[in-house]
Amino acid sequence: MDSNDAAELIAELHEDRADNARAERFRSRAALLIACLAAVLAVGGLGGGNATDDMIYNNVRASDTWAFYQAKNVRQTAYELRAAEIEAQLAAPGLDPAARARMAAQLADYRATVTRYESEPDQAAPNDPLRGEGKAQLRAQAQAFEAAREQASARDDNFDMAEVFLQLALVLGSVAILALNRMILGLATVLGALGTLLTANGFLLLFPLPF
Repeated sequence: MDSNDAAELIAELHEDRADNARAERFRSRAALLIACLAAVLAVGGLGGGNATDDMIYNNVRASDTWAFYQAKNVRQTAYELRAAEIEAQLAAPGLDPAARARMAAQLADYRATVTRYESEPDQAAPNDPLRGEGKAQLRAQAQAFEAAREQASARDDNFDMAEVFLQLALVLGSVAILALNRMILGLATVLGALGTLLTANGFLLLFPLPF
């Protein structure tokens, strides 16, 4: 082997080492990206599970509260009809004074019950519309549960979309390592960034989804 051949061999060895070093750096960065995205996916999965639980819970509570509201409304209507009957009887002439007094007392009791059914705040917090068992309070409670359900649903939608983007990013990241392809890794990074953004939005609801 002459000096020129030796020089070429040394140059090739240096070039191979440089290529190997670049490939190793690429794999390390891609592996770090995959690890970070996997962590975000795990956190988003936990958030999505909690959002689903909240959505189911608030939906059940809203349904139960509206059922209670309707039952109370039926009872209130029954008292109103009975009160109207007593009023008609009191308007009739020739009614016995004792019977009139008894019916008047019963009428007052029915009217008080109708009023109580309409609004019956909690004595411990009379100004809190979310506490109490009157129709006004039950309506406010049911609407609050519905609002919480819709918020949980919006959070769950974000987590679902985030999971799709993150899963795709993880797959492309793995392909990029095998193929040593920077373009594929760049696409994985973009999808991972979108998934991370949607995961954060699932917790914070900073903006509504455009789709």
